[in-house]
Amino acid sequence: MTTPADEIHVGRDFGRHDIVIDAEEVAKYCDAVDDHNAMYTGTSPFGGPVAPALVRHSEVYAYREHGKAPAPAWYLPNLFGNLHARQQFELFAPVMVGDVISTRSLIAERYTKRGRDYVVNEVLYHGAEGALVARGRTHQSFLRETTGEGIVIDEKREKAPARRFEVDTSSAVEEIPSLQKQATLDMCWKFSGPNRNYHNDKEAAIKWGFPDIVVQGMMSVCFLSEMMTNRYGAGWIAGGKIDVNLVNIVWQSDALSCRGFVRELTPEGPRQRAHLDVWVEKADGTKATVGRASALV
Repeated sequence: MTTPADEIHVGRDFGRHDIVIDAEEVAKYCDAVDDHNAMYTGTSPFGGPVAPALVRHSEVYAYREHGKAPAPAWYLPNLFGNLHARQQFELFAPVMVGDVISTRSLIAERYTKRGRDYVVNEVLYHGAEGALVARGRTHQSFLRETTGEGIVIDEKREKAPARRFEVDTSSAVEEIPSLQKQATLDMCWKFSGPNRNYHNDKEAAIKWGFPDIVVQGMMSVCFLSEMMTNRYGAGWIAGGKIDVNLVNIVWQSDALSCRGFVRELTPEGPRQRAHLDVWVEKADGTKATVGRASALV
């Protein structure tokens, strides 16, 4: 059961969740994306173990009106061929392992673009004392009209000239260390389970208009977060920002390279902010995720 389309309006509030970010929660994240930074289990610039910046990356998808409903409560009814199109996060303060946080979800925007309807859901993350620790905005796109049959997008689409995205790095100040990742079926289940869906099951993917498992878009964002954490540490976890477009689908088994180039450094109080072009590309150079990120240095 899904929410009627006329009830998906700007300002609709989907309530609050309270979550304990304990060691088990952190371990689950680390295992799903193969990110085992020592800060998550030992000392960190903030004292004890700190949670990964995007430890609750998919909180936006946890708001379901009927428990195990096929889709989040803020989705439009037409689920066939829906795609995660853009993701934004702002990180204001660290979440320490053991902290209790609360999240709240609401529809922040709706728009139409190139034959698709977009719903933007904003999730606010608050610490125990009510302080805002992070904010995320997820842009989900839905086909306006569909027969609900056949394949909407296949691997051929990303080979089209219009789907090739290039980044000008000629004036880069710095290339930060890249990160290599291999999407696997095991990761898809750990990241997008435990229920069977088009992010971990081929049969479900075909049912929703795709020829193979569609790796959850948030996974590539987490990979970029790992790359930024490796380079900037505390300056990413408390002060980082990212805004990326998911321009091509990552398929299960794709080998990925995460890259980042610093465009400029700007003053921010007594510190500086590094502004980067960031992206995730496949082995053949196809860009899957492109955009910008920044961190304090």
